[in-house]
Amino acid sequence: EGRDVAMLLRAAASRTMGRLACRRGLSSVSLTFIDQQGKETAVPAEVGKSVLDAALASKIDIEAACGGEMACSTCHVILEPDNFDSLGEPAEEEQDMLDLAWGLTKTSRLCCQIKVTDDLDGTKYTLPEEPAL
Repeated sequence: EGRDVAMLLRAAASRTMGRLACRRGLSSVSLTFIDQQGKETAVPAEVGKSVLDAALASKIDIEAACGGEMACSTCHVILEPDNFDSLGEPAEEEQDMLDLAWGLTKTSRLCCQIKVTDDLDGTKYTLPEEPAL
């Protein structure tokens, strides 16, 4: 009986700490990047930052020439349809930049424009194939 109470207290404390972490912006989720060879790499992503921030922090091979200022299309990623639909339409400025992207698809986005939320936990982002030179 004493062990059950201790277990319940630990569980309650864990939930409370999780809620406090969310309020402080310390929460993180897991995102998966898929490279051109199909290799999947799961990375932590801080809620409130961009998907690009998570990619760069984890050394994902993504160019991001403009540093996330939406002045290029080098952080172009391809989303799964459900994830794409859940994010809503990209802004006109993002659509203009996407028009310059190589390997554009119906579910393409600039990952500098996707803010990490709890809802993105487990989502996948495919890096487009690079053009043959």
